[in-house]
Amino acid sequence: METPTYLAAELRLPTNWLDYTILGIYFVVVLGIGFAARRSVKTSLDFFLSGRSLPAWITGLAFVSANLAATEILGMAANSAQYGVYTVHWYWIGAIPAMVFLGLVMMPFYYSSRVRSVPEMLLLRFDKWAHLLSSALFAFAAILISGVNLYALAIVVEALLGWPQWVAIVVAGAFVLAYITLGGLSSAIYNEVLQFFVILAALIPLVVLSLKKVGGWDGLTDTLTKAQGGDFTTAWGGTGIGSDNPLGANWLTIVLGLGFVLSFGYWTTNFAEVQRALSAKNLSAAQRTPLIAAYPKIFIVFLVMIPGLAAAALIPGFGTEESGYQYNDAIPYLMEQLLPNGVLGIAVTGLLAAFMAGMAANVSSFNTVFTNDIWARYVVKGREDGYYVGFGRLITVIGVCASVGTAFLASSFSNIMSYLQTLFSFFNVPMFVVFIVGMFWKRASAKSGFWGLLAGTVAAMVNYFWIYKQGIVDIPTDQGANFVSAIVGFVAGGVVMVVVSMFTAPKPAEELQGLVYGTRSPGMSEAPAEGDDAWYRRPALLGWGAIILAAACYIPFSF
Repeated sequence: METPTYLAAELRLPTNWLDYTILGIYFVVVLGIGFAARRSVKTSLDFFLSGRSLPAWITGLAFVSANLAATEILGMAANSAQYGVYTVHWYWIGAIPAMVFLGLVMMPFYYSSRVRSVPEMLLLRFDKWAHLLSSALFAFAAILISGVNLYALAIVVEALLGWPQWVAIVVAGAFVLAYITLGGLSSAIYNEVLQFFVILAALIPLVVLSLKKVGGWDGLTDTLTKAQGGDFTTAWGGTGIGSDNPLGANWLTIVLGLGFVLSFGYWTTNFAEVQRALSAKNLSAAQRTPLIAAYPKIFIVFLVMIPGLAAAALIPGFGTEESGYQYNDAIPYLMEQLLPNGVLGIAVTGLLAAFMAGMAANVSSFNTVFTNDIWARYVVKGREDGYYVGFGRLITVIGVCASVGTAFLASSFSNIMSYLQTLFSFFNVPMFVVFIVGMFWKRASAKSGFWGLLAGTVAAMVNYFWIYKQGIVDIPTDQGANFVSAIVGFVAGGVVMVVVSMFTAPKPAEELQGLVYGTRSPGMSEAPAEGDDAWYRRPALLGWGAIILAAACYIPFSF
């Protein structure tokens, strides 16, 4: 394990009454949104999926905000301080193609089948065992990831504001708990839209002042090239097979491990994201949700990468014991050094907003899966709708409490993004291989879903904890090991599905309508409304535009 995650003590911020006033106003607005959303919650569909009534621009911003958690902000800044410009891969190849695939290919299956969750799709395509296993794995992963957000929030607030860790955990957890139990998913989504703009308001001044401090982009790259070598400031430098580079991964593991397996596994099957699209008002809006989100996602990398690079340029050996800082300190260090009061309050509010957005996304998806896919399906069946709304609120309380319990599991990682990528390789990748095989191969049998999911999860864990951690195979970095674990989990799950399908019966063809590519359900033929054919409402045009723009962004960083 790596050094535990504690931020440097000298990062205490000189906050005053103005900063705390801004923070207080934000918390009041958050609760106000929760109370306002409560009035719209009349059924379980309202509570868990906003009644499938939200416009695409709302769900699109919520989609990207749910991902833009503080673990993303701190973790990707840490990634940049540790690995350099290689961070762009997590966005341009590790997010955009998968988001486009979700919008253009998978959302018609999700939305038209009227499922309330991603695991429920496996119930329709495979059987109850695949459904139950996927529900349990997702619920467990959601609590772990929510715990990462809580732990990261606690250490940041303790270092920056001097609050004890338990105070930060209780305050943030209580506010997230309050607005989700009040207004359900609608409250979470509208708060995520607000949080998106608060996060931007926090990060943009930090980026501008960071660049000014290091002498602009040219000054930044010159300093880092001298200290770290030329590959540190390029996207593909040193990634040839057998070559050495800061990331510890070659182009093949980047493209397959991150760009395909990890990326598609996260963006297409992670219900914390897909839930936002399922709450859209129609199929067209659901398809456009991840596509609208893709455009800000392309450029957000600069907001998290530049501060990490700046921290590495300003302090020689940043992240090493000699420097006195860990990689996770990049954003807090720059906040302490560069931001004046008022702007400091916005930045602290932005960090708290990001933590709460990430936690809320996981808690709201957890309560939906646990209530609908586990409790209502297998434990207490056939009760009135109001019972499940009440149980959803109760399990939200339990989920937040459980998140507190799992928070300290993240303490053994000095780069919290490595921890998150490890979780994704264990839980999201095996689910993706089951989805992709089941969606494109009619012969995949009902039993193959369970065994493929189990095999993929076990194989990824064995690769990480035994082959990598025990030194059976030398992999230079945790991130490189995550890429390999993802590939191993994907291959193992796929192979097991094929083998099991060869020896078990496929589902009848009539049961696969709308669940396998090339078959259609009535909802898939939904036509756009009269006059509703503007370019920004065309999913295909939006999707290909995002891919072309992301590919073009690589050009300046490739040489």
